[in-house]
Amino acid sequence: MTRRPSGAPGGPYAWLNDEPGPRMLLEALKLHGTLETPGPGNNPVILAWADEVGDREATAYAKWAAGWYDKDSTPWCGLFCAVVAARANVDNRPERRPPVKYLSALEWAKFGGLATQAELGDVLVFQRPGGGHVALYVGEDASAYHVLGGNQGDAVSITRIAKARCVAVRRVPYLSKPSNVRRVVLGPTGPLSANED
Repeated sequence: MTRRPSGAPGGPYAWLNDEPGPRMLLEALKLHGTLETPGPGNNPVILAWADEVGDREATAYAKWAAGWYDKDSTPWCGLFCAVVAARANVDNRPERRPPVKYLSALEWAKFGGLATQAELGDVLVFQRPGGGHVALYVGEDASAYHVLGGNQGDAVSITRIAKARCVAVRRVPYLSKPSNVRRVVLGPTGPLSANED
């Protein structure tokens, strides 16, 4: 059974449906609700992302990753960010492309440019037991970033991750920065994620 996105975020994140940019965030929102297939099956939508990025990037690593990535139980936060970055890079600028080894979440600390304050749509990289995690900033509260990412509870979802775990805030280089790109302060809704895998 194909596990398609359930739709736009609701509740405290419904405001995201009216945001006009940035492109990576808009592409990520289209995938909100995509789920892993429970048990031994695989969601062909997630698996197809590896082929899509492989075709778009056409590097040796991307071709290898497309062939290697054959189970949705394999961590896919980096793959999720790679597919939204590839789809958002309509002018194919090199500085907007996913990092070479995009399946590794920690490699996303090389994406775009360094930012000191996270803003809407920025790429945030986190440490976790056994590796890293990468997702897009949608807001923050006093102790956590609220991020839209893949492989969060086996889905494309929005979760809270402790700010102390963040190791990099990266920003796509804009030709013209969207006017809605800003710091977003939210209430602390929901539990903190302990380990995204």
